[in-house]
Amino acid sequence: MAAADAGAKIPITVITGFLGSGKTTLVNYILNENHGKKIAVIENEFGEVGIDDALVMETREEIFEMNNGCVCCTVRGDLIRILNKLLKRKNKYDAIMIETTGLANPAPVIQTFFVDEDVREACILDAVLTVVDAKHVTQHLDEVKPDGVINEAVQQIAFADRILLNKLDLVDVATKEAVIKRIHAINRGVEIIEAKHSRVDLDSIVGIRAFSLDKMLNEDPDFLDDGHHDKHGHAHGHPEHECDTVCHDHASHKCDDACDEHHGHTSHLDHKHDDRVTSVGIVAEGSCDMAKLNTWLSALLQERGPDLFRSKGVLSMAGSDDKHVFQGVHMLLQFSSSADGAGRPWGPDETRVNKIVFIGKNLDRAELETAFKACITGA
Repeated sequence: MAAADAGAKIPITVITGFLGSGKTTLVNYILNENHGKKIAVIENEFGEVGIDDALVMETREEIFEMNNGCVCCTVRGDLIRILNKLLKRKNKYDAIMIETTGLANPAPVIQTFFVDEDVREACILDAVLTVVDAKHVTQHLDEVKPDGVINEAVQQIAFADRILLNKLDLVDVATKEAVIKRIHAINRGVEIIEAKHSRVDLDSIVGIRAFSLDKMLNEDPDFLDDGHHDKHGHAHGHPEHECDTVCHDHASHKCDDACDEHHGHTSHLDHKHDDRVTSVGIVAEGSCDMAKLNTWLSALLQERGPDLFRSKGVLSMAGSDDKHVFQGVHMLLQFSSSADGAGRPWGPDETRVNKIVFIGKNLDRAELETAFKACITGA
């Protein structure tokens, strides 16, 4: 797509978050306040229990016009159909927000924008916004799940392009800082917006192009730096990281000397929380061999797709002056480039620096770095 076309598309935000985090309060704020924006909110209800009683408004209509010009929709299942129905209406929306009510994993909603051509033509996936309850999130992150069951609170933070850290009126500064540290241990580059009662400047969550990797494309020097790592992401772990017994139920996880050095514990049974979900950021100069890169990424997604929540990167390809961008959600992968309007090409004197981030479960940093760097030709 051309850059001009991208600007004309309707930004779509996927809102997720644990029960009680303030998602409904945020939705009600959008639907009822005079904020000057025309926003369609879709309650994507996958459960058998409806959400009418959770909202200020109650209606049996599928699409309901609010007094402030916004629209509320309730849909069960066929998200594509309701999106197309909204897009055919004569009024142009400033944004569409999809609340994943009753659905812990936002991946199915995100994947909609990878596979449906009509939606891709009219809309752009703007961001995954995760609402976090500062008061209670730690207990959810610390909850030990049965083997093979992922912690939903961890997963929601891992998928986020932006975090709305809510209910800050209920915690002190030390607690807030501890929560921020935990969030960045899971999703290193994510931007955090602080809020009380889900009140937020909508410009900070609408039209931000966070999913399209603007932070990478704009070469933000802090993108891979959360204050505990060097910019190139070489540090093994996080200061508060402690392994637990669940780690060793997975053959892909191997602790080593470096692991013990950073954990600072004497026994792997002395655990406090499950840190299987982490971020791995890789920065490397040079240009990639497209064939080698495709072979590696295809094999990686085929073998580790269920464990890879998000993957994204900005790359230089040998023989091309375009910047190449990829986005992955589990096993789905989408490529674009500056030729399609995704950022600008490499400058004639610009150092070509590849940036990749993987967010997922049981990631092996050394293995990923070695495999990626084997794809670089140095051209």
